[in-house]
Amino acid sequence: MRTDRTLVAVAVLSVLGVGALVPSSAIVAAVEPATTDPVRFGILVAGLYLLRPLATLPTTPLAVVVGYGYGVAIGIPIALAGVAVTVVPVFLVARRFVRTEDAGTSPGRVGRVLGRARDTVERYYETAGPIRGVVAARLAPIPSDVATCGAAISGVSLRQLVAGTVVGELPWTVAAVVVGASTATVAADGVGELGLSLALACTGAAALLLAGPISRRLLFYSRPAGSAD
Repeated sequence: MRTDRTLVAVAVLSVLGVGALVPSSAIVAAVEPATTDPVRFGILVAGLYLLRPLATLPTTPLAVVVGYGYGVAIGIPIALAGVAVTVVPVFLVARRFVRTEDAGTSPGRVGRVLGRARDTVERYYETAGPIRGVVAARLAPIPSDVATCGAAISGVSLRQLVAGTVVGELPWTVAAVVVGASTATVAADGVGELGLSLALACTGAAALLLAGPISRRLLFYSRPAGSAD
């Protein structure tokens, strides 16, 4: 059985750095002076994406920064690439912890709770499928690292994670880049301009994406035992 240490580590990855949060506006605003120097700006943006998990910075404000510095046409592919890259370290670390097992060790109360949560996430991906499941998780307005850790503990491959992330983050990224490209000054507060309508639309899209697999699963369990197709 997995130990408390392993399971707790996976949970900690989901809220990485909560005890040392850095305001998004402070980080994002610090990039603005570098927008006049394309090379310096590019280095700073790359650094922000690579260090994003440690700073608990959401990916959407970074897309605003990219849009401000590069515009829509160039900003969208750069922001999507940044999102794809920044989820990889979290995924690999989470999967490494999950694979660490101590045979014969009791998981304890915390371990049992987290184990049930893991079973729930695994059933979700079993029902939705790996890529569809990642896409729906990215469309839904939930923290990026939580979705990444969920995929890691459910056996989703890195290729499937990256593919699902790019597709699922596309509407959020496009909207954020457009906001960044249309603002006079870059600030994380600009993300608020995306509005509730985008969150509702993306949540609705995620629900539609999952409707088919969930319906088939419910139909499967509602069949009498021993019935054939």
